[in-house]
Amino acid sequence: MDTTSTDHLLSTTRSVRLKLDLERPVEDEVLLECLRLAIQAPTPGGAQSWRWLVVRDQETKNKIGAYFRAVGNAYIQAGIEAAGEAAKSGPVARMVRSGQHLIDVIEKVPVLVIPCAQGRPEGGNAETSVFYGGIFPAVWSFQLALRSRGLGSTLTSYHLGHETEVAEILGIPDGVTQVGLLPVAYTTVPDFKPAPRTPVEEIAYLDRWGQAISS
Repeated sequence: MDTTSTDHLLSTTRSVRLKLDLERPVEDEVLLECLRLAIQAPTPGGAQSWRWLVVRDQETKNKIGAYFRAVGNAYIQAGIEAAGEAAKSGPVARMVRSGQHLIDVIEKVPVLVIPCAQGRPEGGNAETSVFYGGIFPAVWSFQLALRSRGLGSTLTSYHLGHETEVAEILGIPDGVTQVGLLPVAYTTVPDFKPAPRTPVEEIAYLDRWGQAISS
């Protein structure tokens, strides 16, 4: 296995919002390739409880987009107010700009993919970790597969504030949980860079909380 290529893929798969190509069509065969790879992800007990809704219809995207925008605008505004002056420049301002752009154009993105899990989360941390752990590895695999083919995505959750209404629009039956929404498009740039991150030596511990791992 070529670790140079895999390491580059893993370290440069970004949440893409500003640099989604809203004009270039996304082919069905590419989406199916990526979904075939996604469902090779680990699944608790071999359950394969994931389901995937691929939304292309413009009227449907418009309806979902209205709910997405209503929640997203409120979230962005609350973030700006909480950040105060920091929201006017630097990393916070860039994040606000990126997030607001996606909110403004969500229904123009060529494809919306809504991953779902059969069932509803119940119980405490152990039970919910299994429930969501049964699909999020597949979601990430889907995003990596998209990235390797020149497409971008980001896992969003704004529309979940109106999950019931969106389920009615899409005909999702009771007892199925939407776990997010991924806007999918080709990217307008050929590559991305690794993101700034806290050094792993500061956030990974050996044997006991707070005990450093020697480099």
